[in-house]
Amino acid sequence: MSDRDAGPVALITGSGSLRVGNVVARDLAAHGYRVGIHYRTSEDSARKTVAELEAAGATASCFAADIADEDDVRRMVDRCHDIFGRLDVLVCAAARWSRNKLEEVTKQRLLEEWETNTAGTFLCAREVGLRMVEQESGGSIVAIGDWAIGRPYVDHVAYFASKGAIPTMTRTLAVELAERNPRVRVNAVMPGPVMLPESIADDERAEVIKATLLKREGAPENVAHAVRFLIENDFVTGVCLPVDGGRSIYAAGY
Repeated sequence: MSDRDAGPVALITGSGSLRVGNVVARDLAAHGYRVGIHYRTSEDSARKTVAELEAAGATASCFAADIADEDDVRRMVDRCHDIFGRLDVLVCAAARWSRNKLEEVTKQRLLEEWETNTAGTFLCAREVGLRMVEQESGGSIVAIGDWAIGRPYVDHVAYFASKGAIPTMTRTLAVELAERNPRVRVNAVMPGPVMLPESIADDERAEVIKATLLKREGAPENVAHAVRFLIENDFVTGVCLPVDGGRSIYAAGY
C-alpha cells in the first residue's frame, strides 16, 4: 500500500506545545489518522510527541512554521503533502494570548495576537482548503475559537478581538470552499474552561467552576472528541460548537 492509499492525514497547528492541539493530535492518531505535528518554537515537545506516537504504532511527522508568514505556511503544507501524499483534515489550534490592562494594549500588541489567532488561522485554512478543493474526497477544517468572545472578561482585549473573528471566518470559509467542492467542510469548536493556567489562583479557579453550569473544568479530551465529531459528521458545516460545560448559557446567581 502506498502512502497515498494509507490512512487519512490530519495536520494540527500548535500541536507541538502541550496544550489542546497536542491532545487533539493524539486522539486523531489513536483513531487511525496519520498526523502532522506543527510547532513554531516548541521543537523538543513536538519531536517527543512524534516519537511517542510512532512508538504506539501511529504515523507522525513534525513541521516547523510561523503561521503568520504566508511563505512559511505554504512550505509547511507543501512538505506535509509531499510526505503523506494528501491532506484530509486541518485543525487550527495554534494560538497566543496575553493578559494586559486596556491602557497597556498597544497597536503592536493587538497585531501580534491578530497575526497568530486570526491571520494564522486564515492562512492555514486557505492554503489547505484550496488543496482539499482539488481532492475528490474534499476534506474537513476545524478551527479552535473561544466561548468567551460573546462574554469577554477583562484584561484580554487583544486576545478576544483576534478570536472574535473565528466564527465569521468559519462560516465564510465554509461557503467559499464548498462552492468550489461540496465535500470540503469548515467548522469550529469554542472551548470553555479547559486547561486553565497553572498560575491561576485557587479562588479564581473556584469562581470559574462556580460560573460553569456543570460545576467542573473541562478536559482537553472533551475538545478533542468535539473536533473528531465535526470531522466525522459529513453533513455539518459552518457550525461553531460550544464545548464549555454550559458556561455560555448560564447566568450564575439568578
